[in-house]
Amino acid sequence: GLTDDLRATLVTVAVLLDHVENTRRRSITDQMGGKPVQFAVDRKVHLDGADHSVSIIDDGGPLLRVIHAGRKPVEFAVQGSWRPGEPVWNGQINGRSVAVQVVRVLNGYRISHHGVEVEAHVYTAREAELAALMPEIMIADTSNLLLCPMPGLVMSIAVEEGQVVKAGESLCIVEAMKMENILRAERGGAIAKLHAQAGDSLAVDQVILEFELPQ
Repeated sequence: GLTDDLRATLVTVAVLLDHVENTRRRSITDQMGGKPVQFAVDRKVHLDGADHSVSIIDDGGPLLRVIHAGRKPVEFAVQGSWRPGEPVWNGQINGRSVAVQVVRVLNGYRISHHGVEVEAHVYTAREAELAALMPEIMIADTSNLLLCPMPGLVMSIAVEEGQVVKAGESLCIVEAMKMENILRAERGGAIAKLHAQAGDSLAVDQVILEFELPQ
C-alpha cells in the first residue's frame, strides 16, 4: 500500500521530473528575449487525492534539495539521472538508491514504485489555484453503445431490436474510404434500440445501436 514513506518518495520524484523538464525548457535556443525567467522554487504536487507542498532548491551542484512543508519540514537530498522520455528514474534519495517507473500523462506523470502506481501532477502555487477552479470533466459511459469508428455509410444492419447477440457476432457493416468494415459485438447482450439504418451516412462516434444495460 501507499505508506507515508512511499508517498514522500513519489512526491519527491515527481518534483524532480518536473524540475528536469523545466531545466530542459530553459536551455532551448532561440527563445524570445526579455528579462530572464525566474522559476518558483515552491511546488504543489497533487498525488493520491491530496496536495503536497514542496520546495526544490537547485544550488548548481550534483545534489538537489527537496523540502516537504509541514509543522516539521522534512528535507531530502536527491541526485538522479533522467531525461524526458526515459521509462525509469534512477537516483538516490538521502543516499538510498531508488528506481521509479515513469509514464508521461496529460499535465503530469504516472509513476510506479514498490508495486504502487499513482498519477502525480506538479504545479506552481498559481497553477494549483487555477487548477482548483477547473470543472471536473465527466466522461460519459458509452459501454452499452456501438459507436461509428469513422465517418462512413451504413451498408447493412445485421440485427434487430430485442435480438440477443454473442461476443464477436456481426452487428453491421460500415463503408468508409471504399472499404467495408464489419463491426462486431465486444460482449454478449440484447439489442435495446437501433439508432441507424442501412443507407445512413454517419459521423465519427455517432451511435449506431444501443445494448440493454445489465440489471
